Amino acid sequence: SSEVLAAIENVIQGVIQSLAEGKAPVLTLANRADWRNIEFKDSVGLQMIPRCTTKQIRSDSPSSARKFALMLKILSMIYKMVQSNTYATKRDIYYSDTLLFGSQSIVDNIINEISCMLKIPRRSLHILSTTQGFVAGNLSYTEEDGTKVNCTCSATVFAVPSNVHGIKNLISHAKFVLIVEKDATFQRLLDDDFFSKVSPCIMITGRGVPDLNTRFLVRKLWDTFQFPIFTLMDADPHGIEIMCVYKYGSVSMSFEAHHLTVPAIKWLGLLPSDLKRLNIPKDALIPLTKQDENKLASIQRRPYISCQPLWKKELEIMAASKLKAEIQVLTSLSSDYLSRVYLPNKLQFGGWL
Repeated sequence: SSEVLAAIENVIQGVIQSLAEGKAPVLTLANRADWRNIEFKDSVGLQMIPRCTTKQIRSDSPSSARKFALMLKILSMIYKMVQSNTYATKRDIYYSDTLLFGSQSIVDNIINEISCMLKIPRRSLHILSTTQGFVAGNLSYTEEDGTKVNCTCSATVFAVPSNVHGIKNLISHAKFVLIVEKDATFQRLLDDDFFSKVSPCIMITGRGVPDLNTRFLVRKLWDTFQFPIFTLMDADPHGIEIMCVYKYGSVSMSFEAHHLTVPAIKWLGLLPSDLKRLNIPKDALIPLTKQDENKLASIQRRPYISCQPLWKKELEIMAASKLKAEIQVLTSLSSDYLSRVYLPNKLQFGGWL
């Protein structure tokens, strides 16, 4: 905490120094969204280069003065929380003054900018994310406040902890982790008692694009147990994008890649090549939209695809067919095909990439 306080004091000192010299204060931030500032490393994923291009948030420019003020406001809130050892969610910060902040996304973006500027992980700023992910299966752990969580005993779903960093005493006899893209598929697998029928496993869903806590939990499970981690996604560009976020990280959070990515993650399904192999009826497939085609082309250009020839081939199959499919398409074969046939066969015979 002393490191966080010193980093904030350093920023404020710079602002005061500028004012004392009669200059307009400026905050200098890394260009987080610029691919030129990102390098790809097999062992980490996407990470920010040390000497990256920067942008300035000026206090005397009409286009950035408001953002400058909001950054100082949130810095002051973080400073008080670290001093008093209290925590707040991003939502708490937004609702402390909705008129001032304007929207939750503005608050979220500024918090990420501050974390990157100070080079301090967000959890150390005493800001917690609102969790949207769920976990179930062969896992038990103790939360930071001493609450014992046991996912093993039942088909109950547990919310991913809001402070993954603080959980301890993780115990699991799982053989693998299955990351499921969507809540509906996750619930279906729970109803089918998949995680105890096939072999003990842990199931996680970020319910779409994963929040940071869900990504932290996947990383913590990998660091703790080192067992295989598979993804079950829709066979569409959006599903592939989500899988890449778990495996290689995102451009906007590349400064925290070391805590968030798991490059060992494998793509279990739904593969574009599965659609032909399983003779999925053509009328059950969905044509790619122009937006899908653009996203697919953008993924194909990314640095990590060139080192994944099998992935590259799958993306080429999708691009050539101009068709996509949701995991639910497997119900066209039989209502429980996913849990009874598809996943057990994939896991037994190594049908992953």
